Amino acid sequence: MNKRIQVWGLLRREVSRFFKVPLQTIGAPIINSALYLLIFGVSLGASLTLHETVPYLAFLIPGLIAMSLIKNAFDNSTSALIGQKYVNELQDLRVTPFTIGQLCLSKTVASLFRGILVGLITYIVGEVFYWSVEKTFLGIAHPLSFLYFILLGGLSFGSLGIAVGMWAKSFEHIGAISMLILLPLIYLGGVFFNLESAHLFWQTLSHFNPLFYIINGVRYGMLGVADTSALLAAIVTFIFFLVCTLLALISLQKGSRYLR
Repeated sequence: MNKRIQVWGLLRREVSRFFKVPLQTIGAPIINSALYLLIFGVSLGASLTLHETVPYLAFLIPGLIAMSLIKNAFDNSTSALIGQKYVNELQDLRVTPFTIGQLCLSKTVASLFRGILVGLITYIVGEVFYWSVEKTFLGIAHPLSFLYFILLGGLSFGSLGIAVGMWAKSFEHIGAISMLILLPLIYLGGVFFNLESAHLFWQTLSHFNPLFYIINGVRYGMLGVADTSALLAAIVTFIFFLVCTLLALISLQKGSRYLR
């Protein structure tokens, strides 16, 4: 069978899986985005202005888009893998003609697709709120930069989700990683605040957080401003993408955790 057909079949299967739960895939992000924007962007953000000319609501929207992208790409990979372990399906894929690269590519691209879908929903909800407050729409200042960080950010966390999903033996392991490690890194990456307003300790620590560069890269793409150099953010994001991809390939190749 043609390799492209094999990858396409795996990709369609992964995408159809999360479309079977539309309330979780589409409904929940709409509610979450609306609550974040209403509470932080409209209510608390009315008295805040960052980067001199950028309203807080405009500052918040790209941060929420990046957060939605990262979280959903990661969750899609981990939930898919641990679910396949529970029904003893994952090891069946290992004995098929599919290569490790094909398995990794199909799962990461499916995770990217879900991340972009939820990010797009967040963007649309954000535009509605921004128009209701500012009576104008929020544009994208640097479309190519925006697309670069969206694609590499989603692929990175789709790959990282594979590595974590292969390591985990239960949904409890996944929940622990997501709540105790990923979520704090997202919040401390600058979704809700700029670096200048943070304590010096957190400013220093943020520079060791790869999510800080992805989030600020997305923000630079939309607003043209960020808390770090766009070039530095692009380099760190690319290195992080390579590391996550390598971890995903190694975890699939080892094959020691294909069973619970």
